[in-house]
Amino acid sequence: MTGLLPVHGKTPRVLILGSFPGTASLARREYYANPRNHFWQIASLLFSFSTDLPYDGKLAVLSARGIALWDVVGSCCRVGSADDRIHDPQFNDIGGFVLQFPSLRFVALNGSTAGRYFNGLDISGSIRSEVFPSTSPANTRYSFAEKADCWRTIARYLA
Repeated sequence: MTGLLPVHGKTPRVLILGSFPGTASLARREYYANPRNHFWQIASLLFSFSTDLPYDGKLAVLSARGIALWDVVGSCCRVGSADDRIHDPQFNDIGGFVLQFPSLRFVALNGSTAGRYFNGLDISGSIRSEVFPSTSPANTRYSFAEKADCWRTIARYLA
């Protein structure tokens, strides 16, 4: 199965990378389409927009704030949505994306699987990155408030 294309404005400063879209996201062709995923709730808190905005509106807010979305894995074999079921991952050209957008200052990795895959890639140049708690509903280790508090870190790279 093949993932989603990157979403970005002209001068992204933060790239948020997930591992690979879940089945709901693939079916709708939308990042974080599972309504139980906390991503859009956290983004709405950080960037003051309504979660009721249509998907294109949410993407427009993120792009205007300098945020790009993509996944580390471009295609793979997987049954269901769980990251531990990803087999034969083919990685997106994250290094090429970083080179294409010299405005990028930070890569935020949505969960440990995205972090593990990203750290295994040879990314040209030195761009700062950090693994954040997964916004997935499967991540019950952190409360919503704890997740949101961790994700606030990205704001300092947007100024």
